[in-house]
Amino acid sequence: MRLLSGGVTTEKTSSSTLLLVRLRWATHTHDTQALLDSGAEGNFMDFKLAHKLQIPITSLSHKISVNALNGQELPNISHTTEPITLITSGNHTETLSFLLMDSPLAPLVLGHPWLTQHNPRVDWGHNSISMWSNKCLESCLVSACSSVSDSVFLEEAVDLSNVPVEYLDLKEVFSKSRAASLPPHRPYDCAIELLPGESPPKGKLYSLSVPEREAMERYISDSLASGFIRPSSSPAGAGFFFVGKKDGSLRPCIDYRGLNNITVKNTYPLPLMSSAFERLQGASVFTKLDLRNAYHLVRIRGGDEWKTAFNTPRGHFKYLVMPFGLSNSPAVFQALVNDVLRDMIDQFIYVYLDDILIFSSSLQEHVQHVRRVLQRLLENGLFVKAEKCIFHAQSVPFLGYIVSTEGIRMDPDKVKAVVDWPSPDSRKALQRFLGFANFYRRFVRNFSQIVAPLTALTSPRVTFRWSDTAEAAFTKLKSRFVSAPILIAPDPSRQFVVEVDASEVGVGAVLSQRSSSDDKMHPCAFLSHRLSPAERNYDIGNRELLAVKLALEEWRHWLEGSGVPFIVWTDHKNLEYIRTAKRLNSRQARWALFFGRFDFSLSYRPGSKNVKPDSLSRIFDHSERPSTPECILPGTLVVSTLTWEVESRVKTALEGVTPPPGCPPNRLFVPEGCRSDDIRWGHCSNVACHPGVSRTSFLVKQRFWWPLMARDIHSFVLACS
Repeated sequence: MRLLSGGVTTEKTSSSTLLLVRLRWATHTHDTQALLDSGAEGNFMDFKLAHKLQIPITSLSHKISVNALNGQELPNISHTTEPITLITSGNHTETLSFLLMDSPLAPLVLGHPWLTQHNPRVDWGHNSISMWSNKCLESCLVSACSSVSDSVFLEEAVDLSNVPVEYLDLKEVFSKSRAASLPPHRPYDCAIELLPGESPPKGKLYSLSVPEREAMERYISDSLASGFIRPSSSPAGAGFFFVGKKDGSLRPCIDYRGLNNITVKNTYPLPLMSSAFERLQGASVFTKLDLRNAYHLVRIRGGDEWKTAFNTPRGHFKYLVMPFGLSNSPAVFQALVNDVLRDMIDQFIYVYLDDILIFSSSLQEHVQHVRRVLQRLLENGLFVKAEKCIFHAQSVPFLGYIVSTEGIRMDPDKVKAVVDWPSPDSRKALQRFLGFANFYRRFVRNFSQIVAPLTALTSPRVTFRWSDTAEAAFTKLKSRFVSAPILIAPDPSRQFVVEVDASEVGVGAVLSQRSSSDDKMHPCAFLSHRLSPAERNYDIGNRELLAVKLALEEWRHWLEGSGVPFIVWTDHKNLEYIRTAKRLNSRQARWALFFGRFDFSLSYRPGSKNVKPDSLSRIFDHSERPSTPECILPGTLVVSTLTWEVESRVKTALEGVTPPPGCPPNRLFVPEGCRSDDIRWGHCSNVACHPGVSRTSFLVKQRFWWPLMARDIHSFVLACS
């Protein structure tokens, strides 16, 4: 429908699109679609729609004549709606009136005057608005409501098959769309206090591939529609990029390492699991809840949003909600859930970040408890992920423990690395196990007697033959390692030590603490991971980083937000670079952002002193180790082949040009117009992969030369983003 020079037509052109909007008047709300039409000279609503929704209307003092595009006269417009609220893209709010006419094919039209007033950037392909004018930032984008999405028109697809019938009347607490809407400001908004004299650094703008740009467009559009982000002119600006997920999709990441380094740490304590031990006595039924979109349920404190700003090729934006990657996120979120559920904590619930454990002595009482928790969460705008919950169970895994009617015990997975340690099939394998065992000998009563059959087999004078006696000693030692007094329950109020090591076939880690009873280091949990074929191709530095990542991931519930910064011991000296490096590959970038959630220091420990994790990393069968790759062609031939195209361009440019004196033999002089292309090949091509100045110079100098080339290469590499 179009109004041109007082005329209306029902034809559509390419400059129109359908937009999801929300109408609000009195106490009523209605979600529908509006046609954005740059040719219409007004905002229109179909008479039947206004009558159906009982929207108040009023008569015009003067009728408006209407003509079709071909000049045909149409019925005059004689009525308009009273002012009603129009909400667009989730949080763009305004009040306006609509002219009424018969328009069943386009019941709502936003025309040229509306587009001129708001000057939106329209994504015609996705039927959405990606950016508003500066005027809208001041007047129309002040508050936000639930985003309008496809779920408005279709019944929300949330699988509630896991939810007992007793709670289906509270199904809204499991809503995905409500969890994806902008939360209100609360007293526990995320404050970002900076160290004196510091300001957030300006990050670089990352180049994005075509698939990444498409993913960025979707992410920015969805986040703007939800009200999670807003355009910004902040002087801060963290880098925005993507990392690949295991399923092949892309995960948006923001590099807040610089901001975290200058942020005053929030020391709000995370709860001790040991504090719940006594309360759990006598409980016979358990429910575990997992909160949905946990961090996005918390607003950034008013006035601090500018510090979260990030750069994208599409523009500069800031977060209104707590993004992933901020170092204080765990403490802030714990304060929120503690306050919401304070009167129930230690009565019949235990809360650790986004995990909630509900325990009761009877099923009847338990149903009442679960209902109270779900109701309270709903009232406070917190939502639950139904597919991750466990209801009415006699045993549930929770924070590294198994909580059951029989009490609390360590999750078997935490000691699986030792329990499943295979029987040694060689003297060397046995020596690795005994090296691990020797670290805990002081905690094992009669250690020397137990280990004697194994020690005897390490002598080169004895034929290595694994006997029933040796197997019995081996099994007995393993059982001692995973029980008291060696294994202790983790205490987040005390410092943790994470020891990691990586071999060619696996990684190992030990989580330890100094016990309050004897002031000695005791293990809390063990980890052993067999490397996949792809992981075995990592260099030693990346294998060590993988070991750190897997250990922190495995013990996140103890390490994230721990009261005291923990220590990571590794026998590789060069891991600290990942905390500050400006150029990381996608895998390292994903790990670096994950590490940013923890407060820890990396400490070098020689391999001779790193025996415990070293032994755990080498328990896998070395026969599976892939054979060493053989070089098919010398590296010089590979590089020469890859220079053919760039050489051809240089030779063409050299026609009629005499090289200056000083050009080395077997190297091409590069005219000034080709030098940038040559350096770009030596630094940005697939064979180069953005190396440093020295490596870039080495590649370029293999075939090319020009005066002052070292200076040009140095400047290019430093400027490369």
